[in-house]
Amino acid sequence: MALGRRKATERPAPDESNAPESRAATQPAGAGSAIGTLLLQRGLISSEQLATATERQPTTGKAIPDVLVEMGAVSERDVVAAVGEQLGVPFVDLRRDSPDAEVVALLKEATARDLVAIPLHRGENDTVIVAAADPSPETATKLKAAMKTAVTLHIAPSSDIERAINNAYSALDSVGRLVDAFAAAESSRRGPAATVDAMPDDAPVVRIVNMLISQAVRDRTSDIHIEPQDENVRVRYRIDGALTDAVLLPEALGPAIISRIKIMAGLNIVERRRPQDGQINQEIDGRTLDIRVNTMPTIWGEKAVMRILDRKRTLHTLADLGMPPEIHAKYSKMTRAPVGMLVCAGPTGSGKTTTLYATLNEINNPTANITTLEDPVEFVFPSINQVQINEQAGMTFAGGLRAILRQDPDIILVGEIRDIETARLGVQAALTGHFVLSTIHANDSASALHRFVDMGIERFLIASSLSMVVSQRLLRRTCTHCRVPKPLTVDEEAFFAEYAREYENKTTFYLGEGCNFCSNTGYLDRVGVYELLLMTDDMRRLVVENAPHEELKKMAVFQGMSTLLDEGLKLVNQDVTTIAEVMRTVYTG
Repeated sequence: MALGRRKATERPAPDESNAPESRAATQPAGAGSAIGTLLLQRGLISSEQLATATERQPTTGKAIPDVLVEMGAVSERDVVAAVGEQLGVPFVDLRRDSPDAEVVALLKEATARDLVAIPLHRGENDTVIVAAADPSPETATKLKAAMKTAVTLHIAPSSDIERAINNAYSALDSVGRLVDAFAAAESSRRGPAATVDAMPDDAPVVRIVNMLISQAVRDRTSDIHIEPQDENVRVRYRIDGALTDAVLLPEALGPAIISRIKIMAGLNIVERRRPQDGQINQEIDGRTLDIRVNTMPTIWGEKAVMRILDRKRTLHTLADLGMPPEIHAKYSKMTRAPVGMLVCAGPTGSGKTTTLYATLNEINNPTANITTLEDPVEFVFPSINQVQINEQAGMTFAGGLRAILRQDPDIILVGEIRDIETARLGVQAALTGHFVLSTIHANDSASALHRFVDMGIERFLIASSLSMVVSQRLLRRTCTHCRVPKPLTVDEEAFFAEYAREYENKTTFYLGEGCNFCSNTGYLDRVGVYELLLMTDDMRRLVVENAPHEELKKMAVFQGMSTLLDEGLKLVNQDVTTIAEVMRTVYTG
């Protein structure tokens, strides 16, 4: 959090930009204490928290306000507001204050990112109000020179400004101009068209594809869908589990975009009748990305889906993912078993692999030989043997698992159980002294047991090998920046009355009304809901007796399992998510 560089006793030289005086985190030691005292006076922190931060400050080398933020005692927004009050600089809340496109155009994106500043709107005397993380005279001078107009600085958290920059400077803003350039080039071209791989980096198609990927990364997109239609090409982003329209492109541009993506992923651009899989390694905004690509023919042409994987993303713990303490305690205890099989069940995109990564992070230790089989390797563990599936080279899940069993493993992670051969090998490994973790596509925990039966695994082997099954979904979190009380719809009220009788006293429900931080969706990020089925003796008996799904589920609930629906409604009661999100994601009727 940059706050400026001028000492408290210094007076800035007169400046027509109306920039306020700024003080730095590097100012005399009392300055940080003054901000801490101001936070204490506002009732935002306790005297004990201030004392702890003051005690820790010398060892961290950071300012006291930054230490308080790291401690979780106060938010960065509250600290910046207090700094603004101390400096006499107005604080601006970028959750609500949307930048005007007219003034944003006065400042280049690169300069905005370099100065961590965003123009907002015009103020008095035609000056431009600019939100800056460092409202110092130096920043004001640079902004005035870059924008060629007088500026008045307000202060805002750097993270809020960076998010506003991502929204204001959309990578897709210039797509229309590039589409026109592509059309003009095509109409004026004589003779055979140039191949896509031979095009220069500034060719319209190349730049459009780069822009689609860049904006997707800024929007926290997990998947990019490029879908040919009758008269256009629709591009959609999956953000927090829900697809949203990004841009519509002319139909003629579709084949060129797909070909460009194929070239980047090392696919055959001539083959258009069969699905293909590939991978792109690219750096966007300083982040190293692996982009998994799949193309498939449709009646309107080839469709491409790109899944974005950030290799340097933070490795989550199970608590970070939303696993409740009571479920985490049982789950963590079972993961310490030396043998057996743990299966994570759910549909595509429900966070199964992330849960298994968090599990490996908890059980990883120097005395165990841990080997994984993945397609693709989404996160690199320095101390774990990770194997990338390569079916073209003969490295399949089944073949790789056979090889791993000759590598003296203790713990084995199989990315996905897709067929009977992989399932049988996994079961055999669990029965012969190994701890196996894997994922399977199933609606819930009880359904996962029947999936093994459907694959042809004998019921007595399932009962003997499986230790537990955890099923999960990801629910969108209600945006805390814009949530407001909202009455329930008729359907939501009926649903809550039928399935959440234990929370019948709850009368206030919240819904995000949309803000700059959540892209006006009302939701920001996701949280996991889990149901944990333990393979007790009674459960094993039911599996061997081929009990139906409902009987298995009833036994699991009787033994203490909280269902996905129960966990989702708990989050509604805690105002973490909404009834509509539970109905959309968890409820199966």
